[in-house]
Amino acid sequence: MLLHAPELPGIHKIASGKVRDIYDLGEHLLLVASDRISAFDCILPTAIPRKGEVLTQLSTFWFEKFDFLPNHIVATAFTDFPSVLHPFQSQLEGRSMLVKKAQPLPVECVVRGYLAGSGWKEYQASQSVCGIPLPAGLQQAAKLPETLFTPSTKAVSGHDENISWEECCRLLGENVATQVRAHAIALYEAGRTWAASKGIIIADTKFEFGLLNGQVILIDECLTPDSSRFWPASDYAPGMSPPSFDKQFVRDYLETLTWDKTPPAPSLPDAIVERTSAKYQEAYERLTGSKLG
Repeated sequence: MLLHAPELPGIHKIASGKVRDIYDLGEHLLLVASDRISAFDCILPTAIPRKGEVLTQLSTFWFEKFDFLPNHIVATAFTDFPSVLHPFQSQLEGRSMLVKKAQPLPVECVVRGYLAGSGWKEYQASQSVCGIPLPAGLQQAAKLPETLFTPSTKAVSGHDENISWEECCRLLGENVATQVRAHAIALYEAGRTWAASKGIIIADTKFEFGLLNGQVILIDECLTPDSSRFWPASDYAPGMSPPSFDKQFVRDYLETLTWDKTPPAPSLPDAIVERTSAKYQEAYERLTGSKLG
């Protein structure tokens, strides 16, 4: 079932993001990953089949693998959902999760292992990434000398903005900031090692953390094609932008249009939709070793 926007009458929706819709069930929250796709901070009118299932099931895979850090998951199997949700099985199964009510931290925890995207653009201009100086002579897509933690704000609308480590500490407190930096780097490096064994390079990613009873836990999604830059290792070479398993494929198509990157966004042709859906599913299958449920 292609899901652009859930319709759950009687269930209290408290937020709707670019991809996810959040409902308050009392003790827990329900997170539903739709098949919406965004690019350049605009939600496109065209949905991508099975995208929400990939995001939910791949996040679940990583949450279970990273058992060294608590996360927000309560249940992902529809059979474990409360009975009030049972009438909506066709919309929810495989793409939703019950989660704990944590207090989200107001910082996106971006981790970079390779020189790509906005980091490459900044490096060309100033030989730095998010203000962090780097050696001269690095090529596009080069592996960085060390993993970088480059936090940003969480913009309600528009673009997130990179912030300094000092500003991150001011927003979170030095103790919590130090914890999330260590957690984010550890998660990225563990995920990168696993992905490398499956022929995928994770160039960069972002994590979200929250506080639950004073403890830092991992929330939202984890190492998905929406939150990460995935490259096939077989096609990787420094000095060029590798082909991608993530929504960079959609961005690249949109860059060929005359669209000014403001709403309303253009529709995607069938060929781009089908290729994008296939890329998302291939990433899931390579990383997990399983077909999408």
